Amino acid sequence: GHRRKNWKVRKFVLREDPAYLHYYDPAGGEEPLGAIHLRGSIVTAVEDMPDSKKYDVDNILFEIITANDIHYYLQAASSAERTEWIRAIQAVARSGK
Repeated sequence: GHRRKNWKVRKFVLREDPAYLHYYDPAGGEEPLGAIHLRGSIVTAVEDMPDSKKYDVDNILFEIITANDIHYYLQAASSAERTEWIRAIQAVARSGK
């Protein structure tokens, strides 16, 4: 959120049963702000976003496309973290309930 003003920093919790990625306000709060249903989702690395400047991307974006064709763009803290998130979310999307 510090580079792209319309982006917000969120804390994410990945759950397998049911297969959801819940997101929270990092400043606190017990209740999730929302959730992304992952069953049947597609997760891919994003190398280029048409509406972003090169310094915004840093090759750490990834996209979740839900079974309902909703697109979510997320930015990881590093390239290694992006790879970990993609692998974990892909596993839950395949095997989660």
